[in-house]
Amino acid sequence: MESLTVTSITRAEIWLCITTLLYFLMNGAQIFETLVFVPKWASSPPDTFKFLQDGKGASLKFFWIILHSLHEIAFILAIIFCWKIDPVRNWLLALFIIHAAVRIWTLTFFAPNIIQFQNLAASPSISEEIISRISLWKTLNYVRVAIYIAVSIGFIPLCIKLFSFRQ
Repeated sequence: MESLTVTSITRAEIWLCITTLLYFLMNGAQIFETLVFVPKWASSPPDTFKFLQDGKGASLKFFWIILHSLHEIAFILAIIFCWKIDPVRNWLLALFIIHAAVRIWTLTFFAPNIIQFQNLAASPSISEEIISRISLWKTLNYVRVAIYIAVSIGFIPLCIKLFSFRQ
């Protein structure tokens, strides 16, 4: 490991802390959405799908786009500023790979299904296949949120490790 300056350690600490805080903020929003909002829109479809519609319900699309964008920029900056700190860098890269995999899963499974559910809001009834997909979506969402929580917990030892470089 190259010699680290106080300035480089400080920058690494700042960006790792910002990333950690944003991740925990994201987890709080995900937990709220999973425990409060998802049961509401999934309770009696297609009538409750109106909660998902932009302009008519509690569309969270822009919230999630902004929060994930800010978080991922901060995450990349944390990796950049922690690059010379091998143990922190390596674990940050591992966490980022897990995070990216779950984001890809979100964009390929969760988002398209939500869009389809939104489009069914005006339908008079829905099929058993859609009911089954809602159930699968809800179950897999618990897994997704648990993975995100595990990643956020993974930041804590990295912060501790990084702050130990000051001593």
